[in-house]
Formats: sequence, structure tokens, C-alpha cells
Amino acid sequence: MVKKLRRKFVITAMSALLVILIVLIGVINIFNVVQITQHADEMLQILTDNNGSFPRFDKNKMSPPDPAQNTQNQSFMNYSFIGYNRTMEAPYETRYFWVRLDKNASATEINTGHIAAISSSDAVSYAQSVVSSGHTSGFYSTYRYMCTQKDDGSTFVIFTDCSSGFYNAYSLLLNSLLLGLLCLAAMFVLVYLLSGKAVAPVVESLEKQKRFITDAGHELKTPLAVISANIDVLELESGPNEWTQSVRNQIKRMTGLVKNMLTLSRMEEETIHLVFSDLNLSDTVHEAADSFAAVAESADKKYTVQIDPDIHCTGDKNSIHQLASLLIDNAIKYSSDQGSIQVHLSQDKNLITFEVSNTCDCIPDGNLDRLFDRFYRADSSRSRQTGGYGIGLSVARAIATSHGGSIIAQRDGDHMIRFIVTLPVKTKKKAV
Repeated sequence: MVKKLRRKFVITAMSALLVILIVLIGVINIFNVVQITQHADEMLQILTDNNGSFPRFDKNKMSPPDPAQNTQNQSFMNYSFIGYNRTMEAPYETRYFWVRLDKNASATEINTGHIAAISSSDAVSYAQSVVSSGHTSGFYSTYRYMCTQKDDGSTFVIFTDCSSGFYNAYSLLLNSLLLGLLCLAAMFVLVYLLSGKAVAPVVESLEKQKRFITDAGHELKTPLAVISANIDVLELESGPNEWTQSVRNQIKRMTGLVKNMLTLSRMEEETIHLVFSDLNLSDTVHEAADSFAAVAESADKKYTVQIDPDIHCTGDKNSIHQLASLLIDNAIKYSSDQGSIQVHLSQDKNLITFEVSNTCDCIPDGNLDRLFDRFYRADSSRSRQTGGYGIGLSVARAIATSHGGSIIAQRDGDHMIRFIVTLPVKTKKKAV
């Protein structure tokens, strides 16, 4: 139980951290690519407006910002200097080429003097390709382009090389992913070390709950035995009557509850002794199913039992009998009035399937796995009428798990619920 709680805590914490890191890394890298694109578009627009060249900057008119302002403002970084330097260095940093095409998409002017990797023929081919695509801007390989229609009918196509920016973006992505993985690893170690303290209050509460269930179960067994003996004496003196029978029914009900509580507690504490042997599962399930035939008939419910013969498995007979009885009893209690209950046992190679289904007027919404939670009751009013405590299915799951199997609940239409137990033919005892 403690291991399961710690595992869930670690998985939850790491999942939350993973989502945060993915969002953070994604936003940073997307923003970086957007900035690269915006900067390229700014340069292209300047070059387009100036017929393929940068305008001359008059240093006398463009003086750098006063460094004293940085001291006065106590700013870590003076963004005015960045803007000034970026503007002045742009003609020397920007690698670009342009082509002018006429109405027939033939090149009339070509300029590849500001880039070394592109020949004139390549420039023309690139320009003709982007013009034929119909887009006015976008990427062609690692080049950002802009197409502008001139007054004379020609098309001015200009490209700028973004490979350096993309290389930096790729490096940022790799570094951020590496840093994210390191953070995940460090947080995993930290969360795992602290998980014990984090779940300690829950574990303590569960331990107290189990101790109470065990102690209460043992304490209840004695007065129930005394009451049963007293009823026997009364019936010997005055004979059986409806009142003594009512008391016996309540004793039976309470005894079953105590038995289930102790079984669940012992299985969770791994103190219950299960005797695994070759078991004729068909006979065991038949025995359990036959004991409920009269109950189903008296309740005017259709009871169908279909059990394939001679199915064997390795298991504890008493536990398997209890598992079958719990599921069938649950189906009879919670089936609709004049409804139907179906019991089915079959084998497919090394997997045994035991199914109990029943009609139900109000199948709970959402995840049906909650039905196996201890003390969970989907319909409290219905449970009070039937005498349910929300513990039987928990015991059934514990028994199935102890035999290396599993149990699930499924909706079968709008008014049918099906409980499916799968068991291996050969079982190795598992901790619950």
C-alpha cells in the first residue's frame, strides 16, 4: 500500500513538472523562432523600400544613447544601445540577394553580391519558384523571402539568409531540452526522497483504519456469537418465530460484513494464508451459483448460469468461492426489479474469464472502477434497502489480485452492468 501511494505521488508530481517544462520550453523556443522571423521581415522590408540596398546612416544625425542614462536608471541592460547597434550593424550582418522578374517571370536584374552561397542561376531559380507559388512572403529552405509588385509590372523578390538564426534556435532547443531532462532527473530524485514524508500522514491514517477494522471485527465476533447462542436457547424454549428469524437474518448479515472486513484487512496486510492447489473452478463456481438460485427465484428474477465444464486453475478454493459468491450476491441485490442475472465461466487457452452481469436501472456515471473502492456506494438509498456496505467488491478485487488476476466493471448497454474477472490457469501469489 505504501509503495503504491509513493508511486502515485511521484507519478503525479513528475507529470505536473513535465507539463510545465514542456509548456515553458515550447513557449521559449516558439518565441525565439518568431523573433527570428520578425527580424528577417524587418530587414526585407528595409531592403525592399530601398530597392535592394540598405540606406546610408548618417552617424552625425544618429548619435548613440548617453551611457549615463544606464547608470541613472539602474537598468541591467540598456535596450537603446541594442537598437542603435542593431541598426548600424545590419548592412554588415545581413546576408541577402534579390532578383527582379518581368511579367513573363524572366530575370531582368540579379544581385548576389551580398551572399556567397548563392549563384546567379540559383537566385533566378529560387525567385521563379516563390513567384509561381503565389505567396508574397515565407521561407524557401533557410531563406526568408518577400515578393513585391512594382509599378512597372515587374516583381521584386528578395531573400535573406536565416541559417545562422535557425542554427542558434536549434542550439537553444537542444540546450533547453537537455536542461529540461536534467531538471526532471533532479526533481525525480528529490520528489522520490520526499515522497515518504509526503504520504506519511495518509499512510498513518490508512494503518489506523486497518487496525480499527481488524480490532472491531474481532470484537464484534464475540457478541454476535453470544446473540446467536441466545437465539438458539429462546427457540428451544418457545420455538422459532418471526422475531427470532429476523434476529438470525441480522446476525447473518453482520457476520458476513465482519468476515469481509477481516478478509480485506488481512489481504492488505498480507497476513491471510491462502492455500494454492489445483482447483476445479467449474465445480467451485457451480457450488456458489447454485446457492443463490433460490434467492433469485424468490425475488422473481431471471437467473441464468452458463459454466463450461472441467476448467481448472491454481488457487485457493475458499477465496475463489467467496469471490463468486460476492459477485453473484451483488448482482442479485442491485439488479432491477424482475430483472436478470447472468453467470458465465469460460476458458481461452491460459486465460480464464468469469463474468457476472445484471440488469440495473441506474448505472453510475463516470469511471466504474470506483465501484471497487472500499465503502463506495453509487446509490446510498438503494444500498440501505439491500443491506450493502460498499465493501464486497473491494474484497472481490483483493481476491482476484491475490490470484494474479484482475476484475473490471463494464457497461453493457444502458441497463446492464457486467463484472469481468480474468484469472491465469497457473497462479503465483501476489501481494494485494
